[in-house]
Amino acid sequence: MRLVSALIISLVFSAAVSAGENDFNLPIKVDSKSNFFDGKTKTSIFRKDVKITQGSLEILADEVEVIAGLGEGKEVFIARGKPAKYSQTLDDGSKISAAANEIKYEVSNRTLTLNGSAELNQDSSLVKGESIQFNMELEQLIAESNSNAEGGVTAIFQPESIRKRQEEDAEEKSNDLEQQGTDKLQDEQP
Repeated sequence: MRLVSALIISLVFSAAVSAGENDFNLPIKVDSKSNFFDGKTKTSIFRKDVKITQGSLEILADEVEVIAGLGEGKEVFIARGKPAKYSQTLDDGSKISAAANEIKYEVSNRTLTLNGSAELNQDSSLVKGESIQFNMELEQLIAESNSNAEGGVTAIFQPESIRKRQEEDAEEKSNDLEQQGTDKLQDEQP
């Protein structure tokens, strides 16, 4: 059953084009209110309002541990929060976001591992579980639940026809509001 779930979920999330391929060639920036660095272990701890950016990739957390002992390009970022959040704009313009108590970002293999109340959203599809591993480069996803937890992995698939209708409705509302503003301006002119 777990294999079938992983297969179905990977099909849903494989519809996107490359996960921000240009982002991975950009520098990683970490902002916070507090920073501790240990030169011997090449480990940093960033605390309070931590924000990691790499192009459109963004991770927000209460605390981030950066392990850089394996060398440049092989850093591991472990973000913790209630929840920690990830978002990125894919090369096709669609957005992907995630939230979990802990988000581990491995730079060398472009993998996110979400642990604790994990969820991943792409377009209008959603996957929830205790743990989600997402390879951003290969666009492969494995979601698992805690064997002791009630429920399990939840995947919500939004059919393309519903997505298109929601986009059309949003565009129609925007056009209506724009027209109302134009009408109001014309009414106010002498």
